Amino acid sequence: MVKTEYSVKESSQQQPKRSREWSWRYWPAVPLYPYGQRQTLCQEIVKGRIWIFDQLQGILHVIIPVRMTVIKLATGGLLVYAPVAPTRECIRLVQELIHQHGDIKYIILPTASGIEHKVFTGPFAKRFPQAQVFVSPSQWTFPLNIPLSWLGLSRRQTQVLPKDSADAPFADEFDYAILGPINLGLGPFEEVAFFHKRSRTLLLTDSIVSIPINPPKIVQLDPYHMLFHAKDKAGDVVEDTPTVRRKGWQRTALFALYFRPSVLTVLSTQQTFKEAYQAPDRSKRAYFGLFPAHWNSDWKRSFEALRQGGNLIVAPILQTLIFNREPERVLTWVDQVTQWNFRRVIPCHFDAPVTATPRQFSQAFDFLRSEPLKRGLFASKPIFTRLSEADLSFLRELDQFLCDRNITPPPKSLSREEQ
Repeated sequence: MVKTEYSVKESSQQQPKRSREWSWRYWPAVPLYPYGQRQTLCQEIVKGRIWIFDQLQGILHVIIPVRMTVIKLATGGLLVYAPVAPTRECIRLVQELIHQHGDIKYIILPTASGIEHKVFTGPFAKRFPQAQVFVSPSQWTFPLNIPLSWLGLSRRQTQVLPKDSADAPFADEFDYAILGPINLGLGPFEEVAFFHKRSRTLLLTDSIVSIPINPPKIVQLDPYHMLFHAKDKAGDVVEDTPTVRRKGWQRTALFALYFRPSVLTVLSTQQTFKEAYQAPDRSKRAYFGLFPAHWNSDWKRSFEALRQGGNLIVAPILQTLIFNREPERVLTWVDQVTQWNFRRVIPCHFDAPVTATPRQFSQAFDFLRSEPLKRGLFASKPIFTRLSEADLSFLRELDQFLCDRNITPPPKSLSREEQ
């Protein structure tokens, strides 16, 4: 990466580039950054077989990747897992694959609750009307439960994934396992893990992530967000260097996965406005200088504890608000997935691909078990350690708030047999 030197204040005056190639006109349906301008990066993961398409999503400068995976079928043609926004740029990149490997035959919507995946599937499928669309079984929307056709998915093109993967038309090349439905009160959580047998690749949506030390390439297309979070307080001016980008990215990960990590000192409203008035950057993009917290000097300790040495982890929000509602069902699904002999994992967020074994995947769910899985004698990576209770405190409070008001059901404990 070329090293450039400019402050956040200076970079805030440089408006992001715009292009018709990146235009996404349906952004008001889910108004997340980058709104109506979405760039796409395509990367070949397995030569001539697997490609990932990364875009961005986020809010309040907390910006992370959202990912689509395309796999070449042995019989010719392509399967698409978790579509992203079908901008002109994205479709052009997909068409290049189609020209070499054949038409898209199958499009998979692998989640019932992940709106950032669901909102793109209908518009993407319309660009490829010859493809069959398969959706996870327990589809729902909030605040109104609207039919899939209102999301752009036609009845002619769309069908529900069979409960048994052996009944799917692509069963010779893929196994899949459905996690859920997990009752969350407002609606169920559901995710479908896909296993590509030929390449020994596991595809996941939201259940698992791996956090890289350095910012992903797609995030570096607009460094402002990382520079914003690299500040310790409102009055700081930082320069755009690889070290500063890394610092901002790691703090972004803490925000994205904890919402309010313990290494932040939240300021009073009066102090926030006082510092905003004195901030060197009071532009609209800098939220007029509002920066309602100070980072503690030991913030990196929290990042390293969250990252778990780059191992697969379950995101804290899923640990505290979702998977603990049905731990037995989750671990049954984990046992099913670990029957597949995969060697790489492609999640829809953060890092990809991730080199990992079924055992490492299973260990990410040790937070649900009373006794963690034992590791082999020659294991090279550190064992799973539970996340900091201090960093989880905000999510614990949110969990209690939702339970007290009967918005979500309370967590459940494992039965004696499962423990």
